[in-house]
Amino acid sequence: MPPRIANAITLWYDALCMIALPPSQNAARVERLGHFMLKGVNKALREHAMLANGDRVLVAVSGGKDSLTLLDLLYRRQRFAPEDYCLVVGHLRSDHHCGHAVPEEWLRAWCEARGVPLVTAAMEVADEIAAAAREGSVGPCFLCARRRRRALVELARAQSCTKIALGHHADDLAETALLNLFFNARLETMAPVMPLFAGLVTLIRPLAYIEERDIVTFVRAAGFPITGAPCPDGAASRRATVRRLLRAIESEHHGAKRCILSAVAHASHRTAATTHPKEDDRVEY
Repeated sequence: MPPRIANAITLWYDALCMIALPPSQNAARVERLGHFMLKGVNKALREHAMLANGDRVLVAVSGGKDSLTLLDLLYRRQRFAPEDYCLVVGHLRSDHHCGHAVPEEWLRAWCEARGVPLVTAAMEVADEIAAAAREGSVGPCFLCARRRRRALVELARAQSCTKIALGHHADDLAETALLNLFFNARLETMAPVMPLFAGLVTLIRPLAYIEERDIVTFVRAAGFPITGAPCPDGAASRRATVRRLLRAIESEHHGAKRCILSAVAHASHRTAATTHPKEDDRVEY
């Protein structure tokens, strides 16, 4: 494949391209894309038993493309879902870089129009990140992710939610598998379902089978007003390096991502065991 074509393939679904291009605002197209993606969401929910009747789910919405897609799809699904579940949107305001996101006012209006409760909280992590940078101990992405998860758990418990839905998608899982392989000598990725505190709260990842390119197409069609600059720390992270590598490989072999996830699944079944992959390891989620 010529380099120019390969570069185009790896960039057409990049977040920066998504923001630069105008939305299609085609309601019928949004419905078709949402229907297509819900097949993958339903598969993940079914195979990993993510939802049950009576669940109160805190959807972690940063305002970026992944979490907005997750929220939109879970809301659409409620109309015909076999489970009776309730959604609560949890939005954290960080004093560190937040990257691309919709304005909080827009998110609040979206939730009010659909009768979905929105709860917000402040998250202060900038000082901790600055101190870690001076000491050279851990990376900012690790600290930010750890603090964000802790704040989400507190928010979920305050809202009597037993499930927290995160917007990690198939690309995230494949990248995490490579990060663990290269830097931790383990073939593991983020678990689609992760009980915390003896099952008091459970993290779920309904987008585990959805690829980023499909999310970008959906978000552009839906016309979510995502603006802002990407987090500068993320551009220099190990995850960014692995992402570039994975996209380069996928430009030659589109099935590479799925092969990585299949390998992780097979390894997990062989070692099966008793414990879930550790999410506190120093991998920049």
